[in-house]
Amino acid sequence: MIPAVDIKNITTEKHELTILKTLAYFDIFDYPLNEKEIKNFLTVEINDSAFRLAIQRLISGGVIYKLGEFYSLKNNRQMVEKRLQGNLRAQKLVPKAIKIGSFLYKFPYVRAIGISGSLSKNYADEKADIDFFVITKANRLWITRTILHLFKKLTFLFGKQHFYCMNYFIDEQALMIEEKNIYTATEIVTLLPVSGSEVMNLFFATNNWVKEWFPFHVPVRHLNIPDKSSMFKKVAEWLFDARIGGWVDDLLFKWTTQRWRNKEKRGQKNAKGRVMNLVTCKHFSKSNPEEFQERIIGLYETGVNRFKNQWPQYLD
Repeated sequence: MIPAVDIKNITTEKHELTILKTLAYFDIFDYPLNEKEIKNFLTVEINDSAFRLAIQRLISGGVIYKLGEFYSLKNNRQMVEKRLQGNLRAQKLVPKAIKIGSFLYKFPYVRAIGISGSLSKNYADEKADIDFFVITKANRLWITRTILHLFKKLTFLFGKQHFYCMNYFIDEQALMIEEKNIYTATEIVTLLPVSGSEVMNLFFATNNWVKEWFPFHVPVRHLNIPDKSSMFKKVAEWLFDARIGGWVDDLLFKWTTQRWRNKEKRGQKNAKGRVMNLVTCKHFSKSNPEEFQERIIGLYETGVNRFKNQWPQYLD
């Protein structure tokens, strides 16, 4: 005789599994989540009553902790205070980031600008950078990147360089993000568009694979800033739209790639003490100091495996 299967219990465990995985990822950054945020990053749909039941079972089992309105895998109330202070700083910093992003959009061949990093997740520490995700015209990424980074060098004179961290560039020919994992999916769904609404919408549509990770996520994309150009942008694009533009872009790509390879060989570090690393291709450029993305994914997988060993009753 085939033993009866408790369907209700299987469903409950699936609910607990997706909650645990969500908290496991954000706990890497010591960032507790409230109920709304947890639901936004779940992989399994849960109604309110089932959600409360799963949460209560996890709390009763000593697997997770309720810290005021937040939940975490760590029983550390200092994380809550740190988060709340970071949220307040972010609320003050986002308007500045929007203005800067709108300004960066006026540079040649910039087709879209988004706020990325911790600020896009409504958090900023005391030494927060403003990180930007930049989309350029196809085959003009390296002209754009070079001009923007030459401008950034000027900001060092005024101590404002941390407001202009342009760490990730792609062009219109490479809108699909090839690395499809929890880290890149989280970065995409939390990206805050600033300028270039048409291209940014195309980027999100191209990367609809993120629904495999977060099928119920409701992104915060209420920023509606006019896409204002500039005379500098128009003139520069007119000058480089001919064949010479492609030649210059190729030259800058090869030169920048070699320059960064030399930095890596020397073990050169950035302002935060991390070994510098730039992953380059003709159609993208992304900073990945000390293989940050791989490290985060590794920590996440280690955390999930620990749950499987420590609390097998909650995980498949």
